[in-house]
Amino acid sequence: MTPEFHPAAQEELAAAVKIGDMRAAGLGFELLLETQRVVALLCDLPDVGEPLDERYRRFPLRRFPFGLVYRVDGSRLRIVALAHRRQRPGYWVSRK
Repeated sequence: MTPEFHPAAQEELAAAVKIGDMRAAGLGFELLLETQRVVALLCDLPDVGEPLDERYRRFPLRRFPFGLVYRVDGSRLRIVALAHRRQRPGYWVSRK
């Protein structure tokens, strides 16, 4: 399965990495590594995430208050958001 980030999800990840590095040296890099680990897991086991509706799922990141919101389209894992678990639920719904 091939992962593909929505442009807005990519921006969210870049912003979170930047904020993490501002808070503590290396924290942003750890967030990036954790995101890569979860993406690899989801490529192997796409049904492991919590269903949000008939199309979207969410999988939490360890140690960080984020979850990857994604859907499977054929052989593509489409990551539509790096969503904070306690802020603005469902803001990503309009993303295609």
